[in-house]
Amino acid sequence: MQEDRKQFIYSIVFPGLFLLIIWAVKFYEVSMEVSFVEAGVYPRRFNGLKGILFSPLIHGDWKHLLDNSMPVLLLSLSLFYFYKDIAYKIWFLIYFIGGILLWCVGRQAYHIGASGLIYGLAAFLFLSGVIRKVRSLMAISLLVVFWYGSMVWGLLPFDFKVSFEAHITGAVAGVVLAFVYMDQGPEPDRSPLDEEEEEEVDNGAAPP
Repeated sequence: MQEDRKQFIYSIVFPGLFLLIIWAVKFYEVSMEVSFVEAGVYPRRFNGLKGILFSPLIHGDWKHLLDNSMPVLLLSLSLFYFYKDIAYKIWFLIYFIGGILLWCVGRQAYHIGASGLIYGLAAFLFLSGVIRKVRSLMAISLLVVFWYGSMVWGLLPFDFKVSFEAHITGAVAGVVLAFVYMDQGPEPDRSPLDEEEEEEVDNGAAPP
């Protein structure tokens, strides 16, 4: 129990810091009456490269920020809790790979917001959970998909005010990384049959 508490505290520190940063950015924009939209990703323009670093920190309005805050916190916390040995690596790879892909394939417009990161984390946790047979990871990802809205529809170009390209490139990054790191992460869930077989072996009986 004590170990779980320590792991939870460790897992929430970085996600909490990221959440604090994106809220601080929006407060600064509003209080100083400035806009950081032009620091977002602008595909295939040299001056749009800076958005790879800055765009997930910038949100168009308070609703945009509120919509992204809890999903990115919950998914990041889950990543750091279940994948503590590689969590930083996965998080930053999704962050930057998604941004680079977006710069390569996105529409000629400024793309901002942490939704690409959210799609990347959700895709990684869900697919990694499937590969490694960890039901809790799949459940968390599906909960966020349900809570965040229909994330599947977010991959389609229904609303051109929304950067569906960021959603796609983030998800692609998450899927690729789930396969690259398929041998790392939490141990697979044990079924009752597995436990029975192990108990038989411990008792000196060979499993059927």
